[in-house]
Amino acid sequence: MALFRENGYDGTTMRAIAQRAGVSVGNAYYYFESKEHLVQGFYDRLSAEHSAVAVEALQGVTDLGERIRIVLTTWLEVAEPYHAFAGTFFKNAADPSSPLSPFSAESKQARETVIDLHRLVLSGSNLRYDAEIERLLPELLWLHHLAIVLYWAHDRSPGTEKTRRLAERTAGIVARVARISKYKVVRPLVREADSLLREFLLSEPDQPSPQPAPQPAD
Repeated sequence: MALFRENGYDGTTMRAIAQRAGVSVGNAYYYFESKEHLVQGFYDRLSAEHSAVAVEALQGVTDLGERIRIVLTTWLEVAEPYHAFAGTFFKNAADPSSPLSPFSAESKQARETVIDLHRLVLSGSNLRYDAEIERLLPELLWLHHLAIVLYWAHDRSPGTEKTRRLAERTAGIVARVARISKYKVVRPLVREADSLLREFLLSEPDQPSPQPAPQPAD
């Protein structure tokens, strides 16, 4: 992170990183295949740190909208020190072949950490869902989280204040959508959103698109 601040992302080489860390270049490549994979390790650490902070902040809170807001705003707090070069990271993440893509196989650990956190957000709320909705909603909440992160990366307002307001306002909207998703009349829309997510975003490259799971009769 210090080298990125000093030289920029593109100007920082694996050789420079190895030298700063006091290891050989070969040793650096043994653990990280490329600079992008090293940054992915940073993402994993950031996700784990955010999860720990968010879980603590969620204690005793049962309102779903407030729980969603807490997860989003704690992420903004944890990630704030790295905002200066977040745009550069996302420029590389926009490449579908990059390991930094949030949908890549290399990003799975960080992605699953955030999805598990949203699973906890739902299970700890004062609302109850059946097994199907409990399975579908966490990944859809993760997509909302990802949209907030993308906005944050490009937010140049003081203290990323606009992103904070966006997170707070959309948390309540998402919570209302989550509440009505348990009703049978809305269930087909939730299933379709889940199907689109799996087919077009989370399917492995060069693999057949996953077949939708059999749906129970409403």
